Amino acid sequence: MPHQLQVPPELLEPENASLLTGILRGVERESLRVTPTGNLAVSPHPERLGAALTHPQITTDFSEALLEFITPPCHSIDDLLNNLSLLQRFTAQQLEHGERLWTQSMPCALGEDDSIPVAQYGKSNNGRMKTVYRVGLGHRYGRAMQTVAGVHYNFSLPNAFWAFLRHRDNSILNLQAYKDRAYFGLIRNFRRYYWLLIYLFGSSPAICRSFVRDRPHDLEFMDELSHTLHAPYGTSLRMGDLGYQSSAQEDLYVCYNDKNSYINSLCRAITQEHKAYADIGTTDEAGNYRQLNTGLLQIENEFYSSIRPKRAAKPGETALSALDNRGVEYIEVRCLDVSTDSVLGITDEQIRFLDVFLIFCALMPSPDTHKAEAEAIMHNQKRVVRRGREPGLKLRRTVNEEVELKTWGLELLEQFESVATALDTANGCTLFSESLHNQAKKLEDPSLTPSARLLEELKSNKLNYARYALELSERHHQQLLNNPPTSAEEKRLVQMRQQSIEEQRALEAPDQQPFAEFLERYYGQYTMCKNRC
Repeated sequence: MPHQLQVPPELLEPENASLLTGILRGVERESLRVTPTGNLAVSPHPERLGAALTHPQITTDFSEALLEFITPPCHSIDDLLNNLSLLQRFTAQQLEHGERLWTQSMPCALGEDDSIPVAQYGKSNNGRMKTVYRVGLGHRYGRAMQTVAGVHYNFSLPNAFWAFLRHRDNSILNLQAYKDRAYFGLIRNFRRYYWLLIYLFGSSPAICRSFVRDRPHDLEFMDELSHTLHAPYGTSLRMGDLGYQSSAQEDLYVCYNDKNSYINSLCRAITQEHKAYADIGTTDEAGNYRQLNTGLLQIENEFYSSIRPKRAAKPGETALSALDNRGVEYIEVRCLDVSTDSVLGITDEQIRFLDVFLIFCALMPSPDTHKAEAEAIMHNQKRVVRRGREPGLKLRRTVNEEVELKTWGLELLEQFESVATALDTANGCTLFSESLHNQAKKLEDPSLTPSARLLEELKSNKLNYARYALELSERHHQQLLNNPPTSAEEKRLVQMRQQSIEEQRALEAPDQQPFAEFLERYYGQYTMCKNRC
């Protein structure tokens, strides 16, 4: 068995509780708008929700129909979930024409690809860029991919935590440089082990057949359900080649050994032409933009990673420039399906497990990675996505060693125990350890996983995926409607709505530089970053 993590004993002392209670968390939950019959809503983003470009908490993602709810950073898990609840309860009250929020990661019944509406952000240069980026995604991967939803978990440890470790390590780096190095160490460890999150929380083993249409696939029909395809031992098709993955990106090696190598890897992918995308062209014969550029990536967000280092960007600043200029602020976990165990899309137990998992990744030694290990990581992801619950399934623990998923998973959970104990001690509870024990049950009995429970629901009730998801969406919609915001909460969100509309109008009012010049200046930042790193 691998070396057991020893949590620094100081983290268990009551006077140091703030080192762990000072965690900042945020959630970004995506959800499609659908009609009462379970079809994709093709109506514009509701004005009653505000302007998608400028609203800080209710916006859209790839498709005009794909809403995104963004909580502010919170220290308390209860506050986090209350914020997420408020946004969804308010939205449910505002939706018209019988629309409701879809509960699943994989979409409802879809029509032809060109019937899927691309997100619109207005006529400012910033707004045009966001829309053209999504138009480009449609040309590169098809628009159906733009209807897949997930949950992103944002996480940062307090400066006092990093200062404590910096002092313990006798590091001569300044605090931000130490944090940058430590966060990239966390990310490397996360990538080694995130297959476990896909197994434990993956809840998209089945899809409506309309999602694939004529695309090649190896999914199976489920019994006599003629509109449902599934992977019998699958966990998260969203994280496979039908969801947020790109075959074009499979040869892209992004180095996570330090901030500079990461930035340089992505800048090169953005600034160097990729032939398949060059063939698409940047504009059509009428001068309309088909994509932002002809690189392997249009912008850094197109890199479909399971985790990202993040720094809030200033207006007009690229995400990589912000990271280069000011270092890592937090990390974003991106491999989570929408949980159907909660109307909110994520549960408090899940969040506590994520906290344990991420702190473990931060405290464990994290050697530099290399291309062969990156290939092993992708191998494990693909196996768990399609075959995660298969009895005796083996994963690559190292480039040269395979081990059963169950064995490795239980070993990891045993190593997590000291972190869970530290978090329990800091928070005066036993909930973190309880979360750990509940996840262990899923490794011992795969039928307890969300993916297995969903397939059993479809089989036992002879329900097609789309019908099952629509019925669950209706139940969740009624829950949201039955718990409306208070008058004070509604007043605040109405003010945010109006402010966002006014902010978008202000962006569109003044004369703007030509869009081509705006893009040239924007992309110049990638060249500068690449040269510096």
